[in-house]
Amino acid sequence: MKTKVLIVDDSALIRGVMKEIINSQPDMEVVGVAPDPLVARDLIKQTNPDVLTLDVEMPKMDGLEFLEKLMRLRPMPVVMVSSLTERGSEITMRALEVGAVDFVTKPKVSIQSGMLEYTDLIAEKIRIAARARIKPRALPGTQGQPANPALAPVRNPLTSSEKLIIIGASTGGTEAIKDFLIQLPPDCPGILITQHMPEGFTRSFANRLDKLCRISVKEAEGGERVLPGHAYLAPGHSHLLLVRSGANYMTRLDQGPPVNRHRPSVDVLFSSAAAGAGKNAVGVILTGMGKDGAAGMLEMKKAGAYNLAQDESSCVVFGMPKEAIAIGATHEVAPLHELPGRVLAFFAAHGNRAMRV
Repeated sequence: MKTKVLIVDDSALIRGVMKEIINSQPDMEVVGVAPDPLVARDLIKQTNPDVLTLDVEMPKMDGLEFLEKLMRLRPMPVVMVSSLTERGSEITMRALEVGAVDFVTKPKVSIQSGMLEYTDLIAEKIRIAARARIKPRALPGTQGQPANPALAPVRNPLTSSEKLIIIGASTGGTEAIKDFLIQLPPDCPGILITQHMPEGFTRSFANRLDKLCRISVKEAEGGERVLPGHAYLAPGHSHLLLVRSGANYMTRLDQGPPVNRHRPSVDVLFSSAAAGAGKNAVGVILTGMGKDGAAGMLEMKKAGAYNLAQDESSCVVFGMPKEAIAIGATHEVAPLHELPGRVLAFFAAHGNRAMRV
């Protein structure tokens, strides 16, 4: 049975290109196109789509406002179609927070040919969205406060520059990472994060996290000393690696080829953590499609690291954690809201481990 897709975009050109892309796939079909959310509202009732593609910026009602209403009244998988602008990236981050599964970016020039070059990517994101677990979302809480009462802050049992938390995620990961980090105390171990996200969006994501969390969050620049209470997010254009420099941990960026079709790649980060931190690291693999991170997490385990995976029920897409669990790379599997506490509890129980030089 084909996945039914409804396209919502104020650009006739984009609607036409998206329709061509989707109808060219053997497993999906366009059941309707809408120039604005008001028309889309009626078409949703008429066509009952499996997935909605939604423009970020539109007249009459912008995509974000429509998405908020949709997630309250009729939660369904939504892929945002975003402009690669500062405003577009900020709105997209907010859309992911409200409940969108993922997003694709419109090319800045040669829109028609550029979008057609994205055919495989757009089709893949729609397939993933169709399989995603969509849950009604409460509106986010006030700045710095978790919206979910289960996400209460946890205390850090130790302060150590020797310990590290290494995180990898993909589809659904922006919210999972936020929910993880927002619980952490300001003196927690240093954190390195790879989230599959294109260039131009990672800085907005890092800035948003920095405002919400008690720890400091920034887009990694490379060459930074990894400090407690700080998280470093891989930029969309480069792999993020952990390296040693004397007694210090440092970040390094690498623009080598994609790994598992991704740059930044979770496997690259995890493999570098295995080599550079060994048993001083805790690995965390969160929601995401595919297998990126599984092999690197197994390397971390063999090097003495302790690894945790998000469980199926709390994942938007149980792909990357499932692969890591399947190859025996994890020690614990737990719901998202329990992971920060479990990580810090592990550090408390093993705080006497010395850093390997």
